[in-house]
Amino acid sequence: MTDYLISGPAIYTEHDVLCDHFLTTHQGLIQGISNKKISKSQRVLEFPNNYHLVPGFIDLHIHGANGFDVMDGTPEALWGMKKALAAEGVTGFLATTMSASHTEIKSALQNIQETMQKQQASQGAIILGVHLEGPFISAEKKGAQPADFIVSSDQSYFKKLQAFSNNTIKLVTLAPEIENIIELVHYLKQQKIIASIGHTNATFTETMQAITEGCTYATHVFNAMRGIHQREPGAVTAALLSNEVTTELIADGQHLHPAIIELILRLKPIEKTILVTDAMRAKCLTDGTYELGGQSVSVISNKATLKDGTLAGSVLTFPQAIKNMHQWTTYSLSQLFKMTAENQAKLLGLFHQIGSLQPKKMANLVVLDEKLNTVFTMIAGEIVFNATGRF
Repeated sequence: MTDYLISGPAIYTEHDVLCDHFLTTHQGLIQGISNKKISKSQRVLEFPNNYHLVPGFIDLHIHGANGFDVMDGTPEALWGMKKALAAEGVTGFLATTMSASHTEIKSALQNIQETMQKQQASQGAIILGVHLEGPFISAEKKGAQPADFIVSSDQSYFKKLQAFSNNTIKLVTLAPEIENIIELVHYLKQQKIIASIGHTNATFTETMQAITEGCTYATHVFNAMRGIHQREPGAVTAALLSNEVTTELIADGQHLHPAIIELILRLKPIEKTILVTDAMRAKCLTDGTYELGGQSVSVISNKATLKDGTLAGSVLTFPQAIKNMHQWTTYSLSQLFKMTAENQAKLLGLFHQIGSLQPKKMANLVVLDEKLNTVFTMIAGEIVFNATGRF
């Protein structure tokens, strides 16, 4: 394996932004960060000093990209997604399913776990596990999820799904108001699986109970979720006011108005805020008609909708999400990069391996140009995307 020395860009570590420093890799890990060249044996990768070297992005909510979808249930779909995501700087992701027939979910889960067993860093973004979005959700707040396949809470059914996945389900979106859902929440907590509030019409009281019992995450907060009313604060208020809950934001300008993002950020600290894309197969492609869960989706001017106008995921990339947040908020780039990698890694219990640029962690890193476009992606010390033409 080639060892590298990266010079030029500002380096965003956990605590500082370092200029005029070098980052070196050795055997797929970050060897060190110094203002002196550590060794002459590495291959030098030199970038302009107005570029940014940041931790590889981690997407906890992604259905598809570049014409592929997790629910296709084929190896080709996941390999295609992995390659496309690496090109935008995503180095790890949770393959996200949706409500579907038992056969379709089984096929998707088995395909994910088989692909995970074979994947290598050089082949693109690493699948870190599964985000099971549905089928334990509310029909009233289904969003773009097919209503025919929504089911009531069933712990035994979840155990079957987890078996199909070979224990790779890491996050489950569920509706707190569903009968017997607390039993499932207890089980997820016991198994150290993240229980997330989402696609829910739960009241404030129902949501607070679910949080007390173990829900620690909120899927695309505000979207497909009972909103705020002065006499019934709803699920949104419960998620925003609870210190235990990490909120997931889709910063595409379609799912959340910038003022709502500002409201969320005033209530939630940086470490409890995560950027995701919730992207579907049309990401990386042109406007047109696509498919999601057997439903026709129209994409026009970066907005994906069903025939009735319901938002159907997004076509958002991580660099665009960062650009939007940088424009809409007062947060620094250093703060925003915590929302794209560090917080995700901590939530998954993987921060000892990934999520920041620190020695002995995996060399999962991204170089952004002065306009915050991805020009270079490295995963476990392997170059998987290089748009510079320099190397």
